Amino acid sequence: MTETKQVLVADDEDNLRRVLKAQLQHDGYEVHTVADGESVLRALDEHHIDVLITDLRMPKLDGMRVLEAVSSRFPRLPVIMITAHGTVDTAVEALKLGAFDYVTKPFDQTEFRNVVHKAARTRELSQAHVSGDPNERGRYRIIGQSPPMREVYDVIEKVADTPSTVLITGESGTGKELIARALHENSARKDKPFVSVNCAAIPPDLLESELFGYEKGAFTGAVTSKPGRFELANGGTLFLDEIAEIPVSMQVKLLRAIQEQEFERVGGIKTITVDSRLIAATNRDLKEQIAEGRFREDLYYRLNVVHVHLPPLRARPSDIPLLLDHFVRQFNRKLDRSVTGFDDDALRSLLRHDWPGNIRELENVVERCMIFAEDGEVGAQYLTQEVRDADGDAMMPSGTGLDVAPGETGLKEAVREATLKLEREFISRALERTGGNVTHTARLLKISRKSLQNKMKELGLRNS
Repeated sequence: MTETKQVLVADDEDNLRRVLKAQLQHDGYEVHTVADGESVLRALDEHHIDVLITDLRMPKLDGMRVLEAVSSRFPRLPVIMITAHGTVDTAVEALKLGAFDYVTKPFDQTEFRNVVHKAARTRELSQAHVSGDPNERGRYRIIGQSPPMREVYDVIEKVADTPSTVLITGESGTGKELIARALHENSARKDKPFVSVNCAAIPPDLLESELFGYEKGAFTGAVTSKPGRFELANGGTLFLDEIAEIPVSMQVKLLRAIQEQEFERVGGIKTITVDSRLIAATNRDLKEQIAEGRFREDLYYRLNVVHVHLPPLRARPSDIPLLLDHFVRQFNRKLDRSVTGFDDDALRSLLRHDWPGNIRELENVVERCMIFAEDGEVGAQYLTQEVRDADGDAMMPSGTGLDVAPGETGLKEAVREATLKLEREFISRALERTGGNVTHTARLLKISRKSLQNKMKELGLRNS
């Protein structure tokens, strides 16, 4: 791990808290402990917790109520439930409601360590998922109104309420899980479980039992039977993130489970049938992986029934002002600041930057600036040197269109006007580079020819 992860342990048994704290500290975690559910919520407000381990039965607020509160307030936080053998069914229900995993008393040390490691790794690998309230510009609670994002929204609208498998591709930090959740939440399965698995966070030798579950005694440490993620997603949606990380040896069984909707647990002989909708995502080129023998071609075609490609941030610069507005409000609340936005020089640098880390990188830059800047507008001097040194190779226009002062117009109107002006200048620059060739311009902008023509008509640009 590149940095010390913080774990919060909640249990009303003093001895168990001490034992877990000692073990986790030995494994390199920073550990906080509390004795009841209400203290969990206070601790989450006070510390940057990466993994929460909570007992099901606690005073003041039990584990299920804690899970409900955490799912609402800290949706990206992995929650591990502690349960006794007699309450395993309740723990399974918690998994369906969004818990990351559960462990049973008495603990198998290896299993406990593996579960915590998976949770911490999942937290570390989680992508930027930028959502806002329904009134923010964009659809499906996703921020963005650029032509590439509108194409994504159109696909979601058409395929969300179908059983078809969807493959989401895009660079790290573009928000692939957010798209998966939008597909689930706009389907008839929205009231059923949404089960997310980051395949890159699970050691290869544990992946089969993670996906398909195992029976008691199937291997050392299997002290009880446990359902897998396919089983938990029955009736709902199973999201397999970073699917390219699944070993080739496992891909055969995965293919069968997808095609037949049935499988056996590890160590079991009973065939289990499920009805779950599969969505997969990757930041890798699967065709390249196929050519290198790292991914099965038949699995690729089974996954790629509907393909959604998320554009990188550099391909949707007109969304940057909207994202900035979202992050400024987010960090004003978190940091108790009164920042109004970024000045024109800072915004020009942000628009010129290539954003290799996509939305996650932008979020981090905004947070850093707001930590060091005074209230009011953030100037370019607070940007990282890398962002300030951006050379504008991505065809960024020199103007931003932000030539109105607060009070002359409302924030949303100002952002809309600036966005339209930016889109017009950006497309005009692209047309100049291609000599007015609409087909080549669309390819350069990574949007369809039809979308470009519609946008040119909207902005009053003619085909040259």
